[in-house]
Amino acid sequence: DGGVQMDVRLILETDDEHLIYMSYRGIRHGPEEVIARLNAGEEVDPSEYYFRAAPFFETSSETYGWLNRIICVATGHRKPSGPVYSVFEVL
Repeated sequence: DGGVQMDVRLILETDDEHLIYMSYRGIRHGPEEVIARLNAGEEVDPSEYYFRAAPFFETSSETYGWLNRIICVATGHRKPSGPVYSVFEVL
């Protein structure tokens, strides 16, 4: 149906050099012509497609250990240079 189910795992490094493992499942879909523009590396307004994820974090850092104990949701959009996320803790 043109939708993409994402299953992503990566390591983040904070400005103060702590490592955080982040994994998430997500979905991106939209009109065929919009997805074609995204895939071609064009700048596309995020309101033209759906991009949501559910990230989880793991770290041994005492500074960022609170991330191990929260649930988050995220919205995303794709720039030509890569994805950008806004991540929100569910309270």
